[in-house]
Amino acid sequence: MNRDALAAIVGCIGAVAAVVTLLYVTHAAADQYADARAELVAAYEAQDYEAMVAAARDSLDARPAYPGALFNLALAEVLSGDSVASLHTLNTLLTRGIDFGADEMDEFGPLRDVPGWDAYRQGIDALYKPVGEAQVALQLDIDRFVPEGIAFDANGTAYLGSIHQGQLIKVAGEPRIISDRAGHWSVFGMRFHADGGLWFASAAIEQMAAVGDDAGKTGLFRINTETGAVTHSAILPKNADSQLLGDLIIKGDTVFTTDSLSGAVYRFDIDTRKYTAIVDPGEMGSPQGLVLDASGRFLYVADYIGGLYRVSLASGSTVKLAVPDSTTDYGIDGLYRHGNELIAIQNGIRPHRVVAFRLSDDGLGIEGSRTLASNLPEFDEPTLGAVRGDNFYFVANSHWNRFDAENRLPDGLSGPIILILDLLPK
Repeated sequence: MNRDALAAIVGCIGAVAAVVTLLYVTHAAADQYADARAELVAAYEAQDYEAMVAAARDSLDARPAYPGALFNLALAEVLSGDSVASLHTLNTLLTRGIDFGADEMDEFGPLRDVPGWDAYRQGIDALYKPVGEAQVALQLDIDRFVPEGIAFDANGTAYLGSIHQGQLIKVAGEPRIISDRAGHWSVFGMRFHADGGLWFASAAIEQMAAVGDDAGKTGLFRINTETGAVTHSAILPKNADSQLLGDLIIKGDTVFTTDSLSGAVYRFDIDTRKYTAIVDPGEMGSPQGLVLDASGRFLYVADYIGGLYRVSLASGSTVKLAVPDSTTDYGIDGLYRHGNELIAIQNGIRPHRVVAFRLSDDGLGIEGSRTLASNLPEFDEPTLGAVRGDNFYFVANSHWNRFDAENRLPDGLSGPIILILDLLPK
């Protein structure tokens, strides 16, 4: 999930400089980052580039290895006259497979005379070569659907949810609408319960057509996929100024769900219909995908602007996963598990990709990663997916990035495309 529903966006200082704008986050580290960023902007506007470098380093102290902060440091370094340091910082981002388009910006012109610039440009070119052997599993001719979540029932029938239209469709032969905003709103993450009912997170967002007076409401819903009837409707109580349940995972009769705007992670008891915060609002920046570990005692949660965390279901305590310098765990939307690997869809960094992160034996770190898919022709902001056996199905073209400032979509968008990847190492 992206666009206005994110807790972080990339904006501009002047004409080109990427900066991270922090929203809806109240914990101390977030305040430190926001303060450092404010100092960075002020230094840029005052053309005090040495102070800008200092502020950029402070922002990295508050959020280590954060891609936006690293880019801001590279910009500050080149503006302060230290082109060698700037290129080194850009290469740090390149090592992690991240590009902010510095090679196209006039501000980075002095780097073109620095030894190593040509090698950097070659690395950027290589970064945008297609990776992966994904096949098209489904392609539907539905205009302006804007798919987000996907789920499969026990028979392997696929279900897709729409952000813009708020529909749920069943794809068994010809796609069939089973719910057209009947008691719910935009459809986000979806999972089947063992009883055969389809649970999904829903929210009345600005990108939904004719959102009306429900704007800002969010909750969990269960639908009978045969009749289309909503059998459970659980609106999230008002716990923060802005709330949006974006993804979920089910364990028995408990649904775990993330609130990407308030920063909370909730436990929802199906029998009592009550929400309980496991992670309080403000404790994370923008939690998105989540998945249970092999023991069922912990959740792995992808914080879009904070990286990967392991959360104890018993205590609610969170541990940031250790990540090697050669990769990044920021910008993760969908998150899944296949054996000892976490399968992540990263649409918060460029280029977008599907990555397998190999967990350490103690489950507290990432030992390595492999890119499963990147820069494929079907990609237009991939979002969520589903693991079935050794295969991974995912939404390749959500079109989230196509909404304009008035939340309108252009003509000529392709219908939903679902790709399938083999998860077994080659």
